[in-house]
Amino acid sequence: MRIAFLGTGRMGTELALHLLPDHELTVWNRTAERTARLAEAGAAVAGTAAEAVDGAALVITSLFGPDAVRETVIAPGLIPPGTPWVDTTTVSPADAEEFAAAVAGYVGVPVVGSLGPARNGALGVYVGTPDAALRAQVVELVSPWADPERLRGVGSSREAAVGKLLANLALAVSAQGLREALALGEATGTSPEATLDMLGGTGLAFIATMKGPFVRGERTTEGGDFTADAIAKDARLMLDTVDGAARPGSDLPALRGALASLDAEIAAGHGEHDFSTILLPGAEPTAE
Repeated sequence: MRIAFLGTGRMGTELALHLLPDHELTVWNRTAERTARLAEAGAAVAGTAAEAVDGAALVITSLFGPDAVRETVIAPGLIPPGTPWVDTTTVSPADAEEFAAAVAGYVGVPVVGSLGPARNGALGVYVGTPDAALRAQVVELVSPWADPERLRGVGSSREAAVGKLLANLALAVSAQGLREALALGEATGTSPEATLDMLGGTGLAFIATMKGPFVRGERTTEGGDFTADAIAKDARLMLDTVDGAARPGSDLPALRGALASLDAEIAAGHGEHDFSTILLPGAEPTAE
């Protein structure tokens, strides 16, 4: 199949590489240098998004957020009638509904996981559209990215967006919980290593294991797989969703705490670091 792939940042590049063995890929990125790895692997490089899409049987987007989708795809009416559009961008449920209303072939396909699972074909993947035939086609197309047990077809792009946001809410809140556990450990004279060990039998065991190498200094946060900028962007989508619902008593205070910690690190110049930066000694304190 001839596929246009728009957005070849860190995640987009990993996803596109899985498609190259079986498909003819034309790639585009706003920063052209970021297409180099795919060009070396055999992809054609387009000078504009419109050039990439011209003649493609299917379009895939992997952009930073919903505003980038609007600018790149919606505003210029980029998707030709009848062409399926597979969007891996993390968006809100309302964004997903907007894009599905604008383009009949829209399929929300957010991925859950970071660069390591992406390289290894072990991501969680939601494939959301009410079109059962198109859903089945896209499930097959994206299967090289996915852990088979975490590849799920769902009935709408909105449902897919909800699944992705729930996954990243769990990640952000767990990281904030680990941050606070480390702070409590420090206040009691407990070493970070001992704190991590004692969390092994708790609900924070998963995040303590995942982020332990950063806390112990075995890995650097620079050039991280999932940046503070990226998860903070997703947290804002979650908060906007809840605020927009305007339901009495509906709030996400734990997520707001996590976002405050992330924003402090972003303000300190660590936005492009792995979000584990909130866990390190010297991390900016959360605002009161």
